Amino acid sequence: MKLFTKGLLLIAIPSVVELALLGVVFDTQEQTAQAAQWVDNSKQILYQSSAIVDPLLRQAARVRTAMVTGDASLIDRHAVWVDLNDRLAKLDTLVADTPPQAERVRNMRRAIDAYREQSVAISRALHEERSLRPYIALETDALPRQIAVFRDELAQFGAAASELDVERSTALGERRELQQTAQIAAVFGSMLIWAVTAFVFARGIGQRLEVLTDNAERLGSGRPLAAPLSGSDEIAALDTVLHQTDARLREAEAEQAALKIQLEARARELAAVNEELRQETQDNEMFIYSVSHDLRSPLVNLQGFSKELHVSCDELDGIIGQARLPGNEQRRMTHILDGDVRESLHYLRTAVARAAAIIDALLRISRAGRFEYQWQRVSVGRAVARVVDALQGTLDQRAVSITVRELPPAWGDPTAVEQIFSNLIGNALNFLDPARGGRIEVGALEPGPVDESEPRAVRMRTYYVRDNGLGIPAAYLSKVFRAFQRLHGDVASGEGIGLALVRRTVERHGGRVWVESAEGAGSTFFVVLPEQPVRL
Repeated sequence: MKLFTKGLLLIAIPSVVELALLGVVFDTQEQTAQAAQWVDNSKQILYQSSAIVDPLLRQAARVRTAMVTGDASLIDRHAVWVDLNDRLAKLDTLVADTPPQAERVRNMRRAIDAYREQSVAISRALHEERSLRPYIALETDALPRQIAVFRDELAQFGAAASELDVERSTALGERRELQQTAQIAAVFGSMLIWAVTAFVFARGIGQRLEVLTDNAERLGSGRPLAAPLSGSDEIAALDTVLHQTDARLREAEAEQAALKIQLEARARELAAVNEELRQETQDNEMFIYSVSHDLRSPLVNLQGFSKELHVSCDELDGIIGQARLPGNEQRRMTHILDGDVRESLHYLRTAVARAAAIIDALLRISRAGRFEYQWQRVSVGRAVARVVDALQGTLDQRAVSITVRELPPAWGDPTAVEQIFSNLIGNALNFLDPARGGRIEVGALEPGPVDESEPRAVRMRTYYVRDNGLGIPAAYLSKVFRAFQRLHGDVASGEGIGLALVRRTVERHGGRVWVESAEGAGSTFFVVLPEQPVRL
């Protein structure tokens, strides 16, 4: 049976019993209210019956006085009869459910009507000044016959009403006792049925929930689970899921242990490769430095000797001019000196200057890898401000607008960080499109989340330098950070090592650099630098 069905039964059964108990209580309440209404009705009947005879007796006294005094105005009072009719009408309404009493009320009404007719006849005789002899005999008795009949009927009516009032009062007391008993039984019955329901819930569902909760705690702490619960309800289904999850977790732990062993082996291999790569990089840098240093002396000699040869050519040119050689000889010598020799010397000096520039570039790359950084918190905003101040003349000359957003600090070497943005801003300035106004923007992206569970996790900051320059073709994006790679050689001079130095410096800071560009629309260079030292 499903848990939902069990819950419905646990709620429905007590609810049905409670509804039955409430029905009994409501029925007794209704019966008690009906009995109370009957008692009140009886009291009203007794009150009305006791008060109805007085107006009639007073009217009889007025009739006798009128007959003695001859004053008919004492009889002509219609309010008495209206009052008597109203009182009889109320009695008739109150005893409508008791036929004998209703018959007595009708008899009393007939007696009153007869006496009223007699009173009217006496009043008419007084007005007409006729003899009252026919009526004297009717009024000489202690009470008129109609009033006597009325009083007899009223006495019987009052006796029956008193007896009925006693019966109804007794029934009301019994009903109230029954109502109290029913209420007490309903309260105790409700408490009992809910106690039984709570016991059944604790016995049938609560224990199963405790087992399920214990298995969940065991699963969370990695302990073995208790035996699976029987049944087909949702609790058993959840317990089955917990056991399946436990089995999968143990399989995953075994796989994780195996993967951890493989990862440790890969990490050792990677560390060895990194050490080997670091050693090779250091050797390459030392080799570049050594070769560049060794090549500088021959280049200096070549520059010196080329200058001396140039001076010697000038002296030979003067000597030839003073020697007064024959025309053909002089033209031939001048052609050799001014043409072949000077042109060769020009190419030689240009090649030497080019080689010297390449050697200087190699030395700069070598020094970028061997330079000892002074690690500290760097104000990137101040570093960029110094770069902009240094380039302000060029910016004004080319009418370039530069926007510097808020730049958060980074962790690194101040000189190296300034050199990074100097190269990027200078690169953007060199390759702006002359056909439109240049715009350069320097800013930072919002920081991303950090995995705090990783012990070496470091919050990184991403900066960007955006321009609306010539842009970079998609095929050239993978080569842009290589040394001696120049795309627009006709636009700006240089050896093509600025972006290579940027990448080398950023990597030494533990970050990375990349570019997003579209040819003809501009480029955006992104630089990721650490915000704080690496946590060891």
